[in-house]
Amino acid sequence: MRTPALLIAAPASGQGKTTVTAALARLLTREGKRVRVFKCGPDFLDPHWHTLASGHAVHNLDLWLNGEDDLRARVHEAALQSDVILIEGVMGLFDGEPSAADLAELLGIPVLAVIDASAMAGTFGALVHGLRHYRPGLPWAGVLANRVASDGHAQMLQTSVRSEDLGPEPAGVDAGWLGALRRDADFSLPERHLGLTVATELPDAMARLDALADALAETPLGQLEPAAWQRWAVNFDPVSLPPVVQSLAGRTVAVARDAAFCFVYPANLDTLRALGAELVFFSPVADEAIPDCDAVWLPGGYPELHAPALVNGLACRASLVAHVRAGKPVWAECGGMMPLFDGLTLADGTRAAMWGLMPGEVTMQKRLSGLGPHRWVTPQGELRGHTFHYSLTDSPQATVAHTEPARAHSKPEAIYAQGSVRASYFHAWFPSNPAAAAQLFLPAVA
Repeated sequence: MRTPALLIAAPASGQGKTTVTAALARLLTREGKRVRVFKCGPDFLDPHWHTLASGHAVHNLDLWLNGEDDLRARVHEAALQSDVILIEGVMGLFDGEPSAADLAELLGIPVLAVIDASAMAGTFGALVHGLRHYRPGLPWAGVLANRVASDGHAQMLQTSVRSEDLGPEPAGVDAGWLGALRRDADFSLPERHLGLTVATELPDAMARLDALADALAETPLGQLEPAAWQRWAVNFDPVSLPPVVQSLAGRTVAVARDAAFCFVYPANLDTLRALGAELVFFSPVADEAIPDCDAVWLPGGYPELHAPALVNGLACRASLVAHVRAGKPVWAECGGMMPLFDGLTLADGTRAAMWGLMPGEVTMQKRLSGLGPHRWVTPQGELRGHTFHYSLTDSPQATVAHTEPARAHSKPEAIYAQGSVRASYFHAWFPSNPAAAAQLFLPAVA
């Protein structure tokens, strides 16, 4: 299947990758094109914006997390249903192992570099040259300048790009200059700890995206004709994946889903359904009791921002206690685990008495306490995932295992077990091992 595709990257974090990816997805979607967006690496927040912009679920692509076959299968499926595929990179273009550049090279997807040009002029061209030529043979689409001060500033930047460094192509779009976005507060996407604010929490989220799309429509990139997009067409071949055994057939899994529990990979929900599970959803923030179910999943999110609602949610807490007393499984990860302990101390020092299903205290930190890819070696094999948290836990609770970090500088994460409850800071990527994921929602074998 041959479909136009771009990988939107940058020289570093904070350059505007998410902004440009979401703006381009919104612009193309408004024009009636079918757009599928992916996000490089394990990220829950940026995909919320891309989902709003494109109208489709956003999946993650990471060579270590997914594995090559799963990754190729996802982009092939998207290509069958799309006019354009957009992939937002992670960190800087060559940062990480694997990096966004590794993914671009593997799939043959051209790179669109987004560069914050707010404090540079001629050096812009040198940076473009380095990004394009640092790795010989890297597929290349061009560059978009971000946070530009004026038309004159944009002209200086464009002049720096139109050099023989970019090859013998004529000046203009073919030389790699795809335009500039002005520096404007209205174009920013708000942030907080852990990353961008979730799009669904902002009543003006779509208006922000439309303003960005309108600005992008004035650039060479935004004015490309459909035929011009074909220069970036990529062949996406089908991949056969092993069948999934429906070990959760006939079982219902209740998933917490609201502003406090919003870190959910769509691929994880798909995996549970492929395992045969029926999914139902409830909101602890709204104090909804757990629906009739066989197992509960408390995913990550922002419990620290909704501590009063969780403290006062007596119906939800009572139903969870009854669920656990009945011996029914609970899998709680990261933010989903935090309310299970006795107390949560917030960043301002205030302590909130939490649900008390496991002994211990959780304390918010001002800096990241855990970050990076991890593996959990289970009896069913290796389950991959990652960790990303701003809190620390002090608990005498027994552990049944520890994850193994994939990077030398990271620390293992505990897998706690209390009766039918299993909990960890570890965010599992269910498709990496569906059989192991299924065990999280089945009664533990004595």
